[in-house]
Amino acid sequence: MGIQFNNIPGAGLVAPLFAFEVTSGGSYQSESRLLLIGHKNAGAAIADNVPQAIGSAQEAVAFAGAGSMLAEMARVAFLNAPVQETWIVAAAAVGVARADTIKVNSVPAGGGVGTIEIAGEPVQVQIAAGDSVNTVAAALSAAINAYFNPLTGASLPVTAAVATDTVTTTARHAGAIFGDLDFYVPTTIAANAFAGAALTLTNTVAAAGDPDLSAALASLGDDPFDWIVSPFADATNIGRYAALLNDTSGRWAYNRQVYGHVFAPSTGSTSALTTLGLSLNDRHLTVLPRIAAAGNATPAWLWAAGLVSRIVPWLSDGVTGNVSRNQTGLVVEGVKAQRNRATVPTYAGRNTLLRSGISSFIITADGRVAIDKIITTYQKDANAQPDETFRDIQAIGQLVAILRFFRAQLSYEHGQKALADENPGGLGSLSTPKAIKATLVHAAETLEIQGVLENARGFADRLVVQRDTESANRVNILAPIDRVNALDVIAANARLYSQYRAA
Repeated sequence: MGIQFNNIPGAGLVAPLFAFEVTSGGSYQSESRLLLIGHKNAGAAIADNVPQAIGSAQEAVAFAGAGSMLAEMARVAFLNAPVQETWIVAAAAVGVARADTIKVNSVPAGGGVGTIEIAGEPVQVQIAAGDSVNTVAAALSAAINAYFNPLTGASLPVTAAVATDTVTTTARHAGAIFGDLDFYVPTTIAANAFAGAALTLTNTVAAAGDPDLSAALASLGDDPFDWIVSPFADATNIGRYAALLNDTSGRWAYNRQVYGHVFAPSTGSTSALTTLGLSLNDRHLTVLPRIAAAGNATPAWLWAAGLVSRIVPWLSDGVTGNVSRNQTGLVVEGVKAQRNRATVPTYAGRNTLLRSGISSFIITADGRVAIDKIITTYQKDANAQPDETFRDIQAIGQLVAILRFFRAQLSYEHGQKALADENPGGLGSLSTPKAIKATLVHAAETLEIQGVLENARGFADRLVVQRDTESANRVNILAPIDRVNALDVIAANARLYSQYRAA
């Protein structure tokens, strides 16, 4: 094979010279970004609709403000994926901010400790002997505004003000997503001074409004964002996700190839979630279920951030086969299970959700939230026939890993080359369809070793690389990929004998 130079001339050098030019042989390393979409606090440092890289939960607080939707999403994301490259983008909140009142009706004469949970975070108030309801209300308001969990870094999604015996809380952001924000007086805490009739909780202003994410989504441009978490699953924003990611002119289009996948939570009954799933059919969208009226301590935005960030390190790992693995049982940090366990979907319920394009979760024996199976909403092909090709989220991660690796190998070996049918002189400046095919076969063999695709030999047999009959500068490729599949079901027949029969 001839030696190719990029800078040293092949002819015309007469004066003595010992010369080396330095070029890269190509060493591929995959990269994957997690993007969190949400709201920032008023006056926060970050601007709306400008993606910002963050290296820690503390940095998210500095950009978006303590207790903001974005800061809290980042906190939970880093609990589950501590070294994942993570970005945030703020979208303007619109609509009406939820407001609630907490009226202190009575306090124990001898004092004690009162606890109320807001969005799953325990707010405690020390009550001295003889404290009045007004004093306790003022202390509760101050505790809400000052709340910070030093162990988890959590802050509250509400602010508080007090008047006599009543605390009024206001959501930090407007929007319907705050509609089921959880206020709960725990009864399992011994001698909780707020238990019983001590407090009256009232929702005084209903949350309303869905943000317009158009500008935030457009701000992504052609920058790589593989995994996108958005708390908003209203029909209008779901349509915007489809526009962002479509295969014709969106991020998956042939002329862009920057990819991406949106995860959004939806809260409802199993029936309502099933209906939603059946109305969708997009391999670029995943709906994460959250059961309504189930005592959901964790807000929807944290639920989504937690579930997605737990699986993203695996989905982004196309080197050790993690991208292909079954994810069932991965425990999600920073989120709480619903209090009403009776509403947790059974196996039959989860199976129904999954067959309807909705993902599923489980609650472990010790009461923790874990992944069951994450899927896309894709269910039927263009001819409305059932198709599970793009159902599993692993397929999306594998596809991104495979396509990027193929493109990188083709670029390393065939970039800045001329195209010929044959290369009898073995010139480094020429590529042929045969050489391109060899590159792809070798890439497939590497990906097979890395557990991303299987049957590399079958790939080689089916791979077609042809020079275009109309354009002499173009090569056309048919690359039939057989991906590795997650081991989801083991079916066994345990046949019992009193005694084995004689052979």
